[in-house]
Amino acid sequence: MNAKQVVYVNEFTNGILDPNQSMKYVVKDGGNIIANTTPGCWGPMITPALKGGHEVTKPVYVEGAKVGDAVAIEIKSIEVTSLATASGNDKPVEGRFKGDPFVAATCPECGTINPETELKGIGEQAVHCKKCDADITPFTFTHAYTMAFNEQNSVGLTLNKEAAEKVAKDGKAYMSTPENSIQNPIVAFAPHSMPGTIARVRPFLGQLGTTPARALPDSHNAGDFGQFLIDAPHDYGIRKEDLADRTDGHMDINRVRAGAIVICPVKVEGAGVYLGDMHAMQGDGEIAGHTTDVAGIVSLKVSVLKDMKVDGPIILPVYEDLPYLAKPFTTVEQQQARQLAEEWEIQEIVEMYPISFVGSGADLNEATTNGMERAASFLGISVPEVMNRATINGSIEIGRHPGVVTVTFLTPNRYLQQQGILEIVKKQYQYEN
Repeated sequence: MNAKQVVYVNEFTNGILDPNQSMKYVVKDGGNIIANTTPGCWGPMITPALKGGHEVTKPVYVEGAKVGDAVAIEIKSIEVTSLATASGNDKPVEGRFKGDPFVAATCPECGTINPETELKGIGEQAVHCKKCDADITPFTFTHAYTMAFNEQNSVGLTLNKEAAEKVAKDGKAYMSTPENSIQNPIVAFAPHSMPGTIARVRPFLGQLGTTPARALPDSHNAGDFGQFLIDAPHDYGIRKEDLADRTDGHMDINRVRAGAIVICPVKVEGAGVYLGDMHAMQGDGEIAGHTTDVAGIVSLKVSVLKDMKVDGPIILPVYEDLPYLAKPFTTVEQQQARQLAEEWEIQEIVEMYPISFVGSGADLNEATTNGMERAASFLGISVPEVMNRATINGSIEIGRHPGVVTVTFLTPNRYLQQQGILEIVKKQYQYEN
């Protein structure tokens, strides 16, 4: 393979992450990936030809990455290119899908599964089957909005009916949809339920990870959305135990932003790094089910971590995003602790750095258990120890409702050293004081 120092990616999957597909793009260990990503959820959701609920980049083969390794992905930059977008809470339309509207959309008239479509006009009846011209969108809004961004990409503002319809008539241009994307622009629906609302822009990636060990719809590469695949009637139905093949690349964790590092499992040769589903902003939980999906330019650096077996993602967030109790101690705090140690004749103060384990499952309880078990397994400690450390030195935070969390806590340096991760963690945080 001809591995490159810098790989430029502007091609996308059909919604399926398939480990049996050859990888066109190959990057060197320590090299860089630059990608023009497509908007996430809603555009693909109203484009039945896409089979995964999203439209992520084609996976990149990382030279030297073998099954049982891990890949550290440093997010160098994220830049929003969309001028506007639309989003809101969804409602599936009965009779227009086979088991799962994200994966197996079906034309209600001609019965074609995953048919090609075309836009005719604007509004929620604008998506039509190319074969028989039926109104075919598998999702509509319950409450939704169109949002435009300022030139500095610092704030967004939701639009009124007239402005939303102006955007809808030239949707791909306003959303800056990449040339190789096939999704319909969601702004074509022209929603305008809450005009005049300001929101701060802080972009992150809803999808960033490695290719799973079995073919999975991209949005279902997680423990919560993956539940929809269990005994599903379409081509990607699985057994419950098959979810162990996932890599949890679909996290929707707002801390996966510029400056963060994500350590991902390698479950196929070459890792197959992929990304997409950029959001302009999102509070913890993505409680509406969707947020402001945008196109953008992303720069990543990828490095292979040999023989570092991890089951799911580990995040090293930027310092600002760490829970208060998980922030590294300042010089003043360390001095105060030494004084306390002298008073009580404690010989050693444990040196610690923060680390954040992603857990996913059918609900938040199951996701929390999964995250704690992953932490315990990786560090070689008990789950009760994880519980104690996360309680006094960290936090459990919701990534996505219904079932993605982060288990974050200050971890003794000796644990990190034993797992070969101490230096990368120290590099991320040692400049803070």
